[in-house]
Amino acid sequence: MSRRFEVGDQVLLVDRKQRRYLITLVDGGEFHSHTGVVAHDVILGAFEGVSLRSSRGGAFTAFRPTLADFVIKMPRGAQVIYPKDLGPLLMLADLFPGARVLESGVGSGALSMTMLRAGAEVAGYELREDFASRARANVTTMLGEEALEHYDVQIRDAYDGIDGTDFDRVVLDLPEPWRVVPHAAGSLHAGGIIAAYTPSITQVIRFRESLDAHGFRFAETVEVLNRTWHVEGQAVRPDHRMVAHTAFLTHARLLGP
Repeated sequence: MSRRFEVGDQVLLVDRKQRRYLITLVDGGEFHSHTGVVAHDVILGAFEGVSLRSSRGGAFTAFRPTLADFVIKMPRGAQVIYPKDLGPLLMLADLFPGARVLESGVGSGALSMTMLRAGAEVAGYELREDFASRARANVTTMLGEEALEHYDVQIRDAYDGIDGTDFDRVVLDLPEPWRVVPHAAGSLHAGGIIAAYTPSITQVIRFRESLDAHGFRFAETVEVLNRTWHVEGQAVRPDHRMVAHTAFLTHARLLGP
């Protein structure tokens, strides 16, 4: 059932040109853009999909943001993994409700909130306190305070080791993921999956070599390309621009030596 917008809700304002703006509703707040001002009070109490006019006649529609919307627009301290890779990572790592996941390199929390919403229990290792704080804040904003019950971010270096010996999954977004592989081999149960997000193919090569040396099998590396299409009546063609390379996604299963 649709519910009315309330104070503290995240709202995505979409204008006539499909530009998107993420705001948090507060009493007496205002959204300012080149097309004028929209008072938060005219959104509070309205239902999703409400049409709005700014002080200068600009037209907006208000929606609750999807997870993909929030990832793109949320505050960040580190570069995020974008939705085109987040969805495939869920499948490649075979995330499921209750899965015990070690994530290292939480950054701004995009991958964390994606796994948490899939029902995982996430232990995050992060070197920088500011990144860890930002990740916790973003997770709370998108998923609510209750999500923190399943999200434990520690200021830790996964290169030095992993606490725990029965993780279902290890998911890495680190410059040198091969250095974590020996620790992951001792922390995953047999059949557990490791996955890594690596921008460079040279990273992939070293990661795959380490996987082979530490009992991981069925390794696969994929690259996800995202091309949208222009569809307007009978005018149908691929868009001139596309999101091509962002990173390589590599996954493998632990079968033992």
